[in-house]
Formats: sequence, C-alpha cells, structure tokens
Amino acid sequence: MLFENMKDSADAMTVQSQTAILFVCLGNICRSPLAEGIFRAVIAERGLSHAFRIESAALGDWHVGDPPDARSVAVARRNGIDISGQRARRITVEDFLRFDLIFGMDRTNVTRLRQLAPRNSRDRIHLFLEYALASAEEIADPYYGSEEDFIAVYGRIREGSEAMAEKLAVRAGSARSRGQASSTT
Repeated sequence: MLFENMKDSADAMTVQSQTAILFVCLGNICRSPLAEGIFRAVIAERGLSHAFRIESAALGDWHVGDPPDARSVAVARRNGIDISGQRARRITVEDFLRFDLIFGMDRTNVTRLRQLAPRNSRDRIHLFLEYALASAEEIADPYYGSEEDFIAVYGRIREGSEAMAEKLAVRAGSARSRGQASSTT
C-alpha cells in the first residue's frame, strides 16, 4: 500500500511538472493535428517527451471523432510522423484550465479562443508563430488548398516547433536547476 501511494504521488508530480500544450484550429483535422504530431516528434528527438503533455482541439464541432485530413496524414507520414490515430475533438471550458499554453494557428482562432476562455485563462492563449518565432505570421488553413499548401504548413509548423522546443526546454531546465516548476509564459 505504501509503495502504491508513492507511485501515485510520483505520477502526480510528473503530471504537475509537465508543460501542457494545446494546439487549436478551426476543425482539428489539418493544422492542429499536424502541430500536435510535429511538436511531439520534435520533443521526442530531444529526449523531452516526459516534460510535455500535448494535445490538439477544434473550435467547431463538425469533425468531432474524425481522423485528420488525409493530406495532413500524408505530409506527416512523408516526414516520419504518424498522426493517423488522432481524432478531432472540440475545445472545452476545462481545457482552458488544464493547459499551460494554448496556441491558435491564426488570429481568428486566437480571437475566438479568448472569447471562450474564462477571464483568468486568457493569458495562456497565443498565436503559435508569434510565440514560437516572434513572427506575426499565421499558419494559413490549407483545407481548400493543394498538396503544396499542406507541405508549406508542415514546414512552418516544424520551424515553429523547433524554436518553441528550444525556448521551453531552456525555461524548464532553468526552473529545475532552481528547484521550481517550469514557467510557461
């Protein structure tokens, strides 16, 4: 019984020390599942999977339960990432409390997220590339576009994910060295 409680306590500490990140787009079938898969791959390459909890969600509900768009799955697969097991879900009020960082892929997503968020959670919401690369650029929705649009989206998300992983790893490392939880803003 004692060891069981110690394990539960250790599991709770791991969850508490993880930075929880949510990527959000309109339908959770193109951009945000790519961002979830790419960022997950980037942190795995750095040996940091234990430090993050990563998910994605939609603002709308019309694709709930659906897998990512076949073009997103294909571009991810060509780059060694499997996102085929993901399923679209809609953002919930609880998400604004469960996640440390919430990234909208474009300004419309960010505006809508801030409208939905409880007042005390709005500072967790950011435009993805603005946070990751200090760029005002949006990740354009490739849904009505071509394969080239999906390839371009993959490239921008990969670039942003690389920069963000570096940024968050430095913060997590400096917080651990001071014996504190990581800062997420």
